[in-house]
Amino acid sequence: MSAVIAAVRPLPMAVVLSLGALLGRAFHLLDGGHRRLAVQNLQAAFPLRTNAECREITRRMFEHFGRLLMVLLKFSTLSPAQMLARVEFDGEERMHAARAKGLGVLVFTGHFGFWEIQALVHALRLGPMAVLARPLDNRLLHDLLERMRHSTGNSVIYRRGAIRRVLRALAVNQTVGILIDQHLLSTDAVYVDFFNRPAATTSALAALALKTGAPVVPIFALPLPGGRFRMVYEHPVEPPETRDLEALREFTQRCTDVLEMYVRRYPELWLWMHRRWRDVPAADQVGPMFPAGGDEPVETDEGGADEGGADERA
Repeated sequence: MSAVIAAVRPLPMAVVLSLGALLGRAFHLLDGGHRRLAVQNLQAAFPLRTNAECREITRRMFEHFGRLLMVLLKFSTLSPAQMLARVEFDGEERMHAARAKGLGVLVFTGHFGFWEIQALVHALRLGPMAVLARPLDNRLLHDLLERMRHSTGNSVIYRRGAIRRVLRALAVNQTVGILIDQHLLSTDAVYVDFFNRPAATTSALAALALKTGAPVVPIFALPLPGGRFRMVYEHPVEPPETRDLEALREFTQRCTDVLEMYVRRYPELWLWMHRRWRDVPAADQVGPMFPAGGDEPVETDEGGADEGGADERA
């Protein structure tokens, strides 16, 4: 991986993006299982779109995730000042207002756009965040992400002891980031509608908002022309008013609705190759998007998978 990073270092961002698109096209050509799963998910989400349109969105999605990987490699070679020169912030005053309450801030997004880049530059502009994550099966990519996440001052929280560490972070007015778009096999899951289909979703965001009173801010990272990126901070989602299960579900639904709004606007930026819905059997049994690699499997002191983080599993 160090050789790849060294090769990427001198490349202009335009070349990095072009190489990423080529990488994505290669995966699109070779990974038939994830390609078919993405088309299947798109057809269910957009029943009025033609099969050709869904295939085209799928191709562009693969290109996007190829670009995401290459941009991550490029950003790993940049100084903090160079990173910030590549981005602009929209709505950062909402983060300042949320932090001013002194209760910490919960931010959420999905496997959408350039979410890993947003975490990096958020730390440089608005202060470090703790990211709820799960380890990748591919050791090389896992180690790369670990180094990058820590490089700008962020920390990573895995499953074991996660709630305690999240509460500790919020208690000192830190920001905690959670991804809410993974299928969750857990008694803590609540079912909400995502593209008019039931999707098992983490209730951790709602439960933490209720317990701590921390504001909940949706965040999204969008590509701009010229190899630049816009970091969007949306209006906070009003917290649940009661502690019953229906209140948690309703709050989780409202958060999911914000994510769906962005995915509808930019469908090629979301991870359609993930088995987000389990209401119908998949056409193919697909494995991880990035096969295990490196000298040994990934192990962490924090244990196994959890909601949030950069998940490679379908």
